[in-house]
Amino acid sequence: MIVQTALMLFMLLTGCEQEPLRLDDYLVDFATRVRVANNCRYRLDNSRLLIPQEDSNCSGPNGQRVVINYSFLQGDTIRINSVFDIFTGSIQTKGFPEQYASDPVKIQSVWTGGGYLNMIVETEYHNRPHKVALFRDPSAVTVDLWFSHSRDEDPPGYPEKMYASFSLDALRGEDNNGPISFRLFIHTLTGLRVFPFTLPESAPLQ
Repeated sequence: MIVQTALMLFMLLTGCEQEPLRLDDYLVDFATRVRVANNCRYRLDNSRLLIPQEDSNCSGPNGQRVVINYSFLQGDTIRINSVFDIFTGSIQTKGFPEQYASDPVKIQSVWTGGGYLNMIVETEYHNRPHKVALFRDPSAVTVDLWFSHSRDEDPPGYPEKMYASFSLDALRGEDNNGPISFRLFIHTLTGLRVFPFTLPESAPLQ
């Protein structure tokens, strides 16, 4: 099972006769930024809306996917320890296989949540931006999605993590709110891998 949320707790011992000092619990999640006027909220993939303790000008775009490190204070109010934007895309219905790139990656996690396909992969990076996309094979009888990764002639470098979220809204028609099964194809360092997924029945946001 792939776990999207990590809870870390560190204990610092300062001496044999002293009580251990305890740092706050914190969680790390993928989330979606929600702009409310000039302030930010962060919607988790279980639809829970997190409210930062101190409102500040929200410079990021509405709907942007992020990785957020936070601590709960009271109810849905949180203290943000860190937050950074990640690649946010959607299914490309045109361009396969002509624009598809199969440079391999090492998979760390891949899962669905919040109506997104979420990925943490590792690749060798030096100094040139890599290109990623998610294509649907229009010729397939089943719903087949292909993760595209191009190193774009990036020289050999060092292992780096890449985070990405792809909206799966394009899989639903106007009247298709039920579960949808699909397959994800990813070229890895050990060959082509296939992941079966089911997009659960859609539900209104709370």
